[in-house]
Amino acid sequence: MLTVPGLCWLCRMPLALSRWGICSVCTRALTRPASGCPQCGLPATNPNIPCGRCLQKPPPWSALVAVADYVPPLSGLIHQFKFSRQSTLAIPLARVLLLAILQARRTRTLPGIDCIVNVPLHARRHWRRGYNQSDLLCRPLAHWLGCRYPASALKRVHATAIQHRLNARLRKKNLKNAFRLEFAVKGLHIAIVDDVVTTGSTVAELSRLLLRSGAASVQVWCLCRTL
Repeated sequence: MLTVPGLCWLCRMPLALSRWGICSVCTRALTRPASGCPQCGLPATNPNIPCGRCLQKPPPWSALVAVADYVPPLSGLIHQFKFSRQSTLAIPLARVLLLAILQARRTRTLPGIDCIVNVPLHARRHWRRGYNQSDLLCRPLAHWLGCRYPASALKRVHATAIQHRLNARLRKKNLKNAFRLEFAVKGLHIAIVDDVVTTGSTVAELSRLLLRSGAASVQVWCLCRTL
């Protein structure tokens, strides 16, 4: 009996490998080289050198990799993944992020890493959503990259307000002392994996925590970088 192929989440055409979720044509459209600053990920004239903002006041992380801006069709997939309980999108989205990382390693000589960590949710929010979307992205990425993934390395100890409802100043204040590290990171090169980086307040707070605890370097990997 012939099996029914899966359909691409975007163009609805049959897939050769249904577990990938997004066809090769749509994948190529999503993973075009970004024109943002290689450190902060914001718009820049040269994608190979840090922008003026980073030269004056660099973020605590050393490099940022993003698949695309937060625009359709990727933004729609992320919204379904994050808010509509479509956890099956984890593998397709992790795969396009992997392709963006491999592309960055070829074009930007992105340094290798020892382990990846997720952006933790508070236990109450995790229970309400049913899963941590960052954790679901990390699991296949760690397998494909052959790196360590201590899933409980970071813990959110305070139930902070929802970040996307706050402005940049309140986001930073909202996250002060919100996280705790529960994994030895001394000397390790680490990548923080998130779905969307907006102001960067969350990944900045986590980066500072990791660096204070002895991490050798921190990168940020995300599906979308936006303002």
